[in-house]
Amino acid sequence: MLESILKNGKYGSVAIWIDFAISILVIGFLLYVTINSAKRRIFTIVSIIAGCVSLVAWFLAFHFLWTLSIVCMAAFLAATIVLNQSELKELFTSFGRKKTSKGAQKVYDRHAICQKVALAVETLSKSKTGALITFEKNVLLSDIVKSGTILNAPVTPELLVTIFYPGTRLHDGAVVIRRDQILAASVYYTPTTRPLTGKFGSRHRAAIGISEITDSVTVVVSEETGRVSLAYHGELISVPPDSFLRTVEEYLFADEKATTEEKK
Repeated sequence: MLESILKNGKYGSVAIWIDFAISILVIGFLLYVTINSAKRRIFTIVSIIAGCVSLVAWFLAFHFLWTLSIVCMAAFLAATIVLNQSELKELFTSFGRKKTSKGAQKVYDRHAICQKVALAVETLSKSKTGALITFEKNVLLSDIVKSGTILNAPVTPELLVTIFYPGTRLHDGAVVIRRDQILAASVYYTPTTRPLTGKFGSRHRAAIGISEITDSVTVVVSEETGRVSLAYHGELISVPPDSFLRTVEEYLFADEKATTEEKK
């Protein structure tokens, strides 16, 4: 078949192979995005569609006009980029972070960050100030934080307490912590729809809701009682003040401990 294609002037033309190259680039690009963004289902769907578009493009190239085929593929690629700008930005940002980690990635003290949050939670609990603080883990919350205000500020007990002070513009909603930064504040979560036993306010339902769809750890401070709870994997547990730091670190680093034990 390859011999007949090369002998045929139409099918052996440079234009056909340009079309082939563009098709391969488009499919390869989308497969790369899918592999590196497994948690973004849209790319899996887009990659499947890309295969169909590629087949159509080749049919047009062999039987009609190669230019029309190239236009189809180029339009599909442009539409993919335009419709998924935020996902692509996050993908290549995270890819850059992975490459940097092999070199001189910024190192931060995770225990120190947890201590700062613990100090803030202690203050908020004593004053019965409602609060919702989420630690991002492996599942990025980039799409979810769009509902709030991006801060990219250092984690300090004073800033956290100030954010949740009643009357401030950012006090309603959640604070999202990524690594050693307060990524965003006043972020709204979709509350859980599961029936819950007992009385739960909007903050607790929101905390459970985000824990059902991500691997994040969310701290809830009740404004009625000052009690502190942690939401993780769809479960909500009450945490005594004197064991908060130890408990939150256990949940944050649970995956790493499990991996370490498996290697042993």
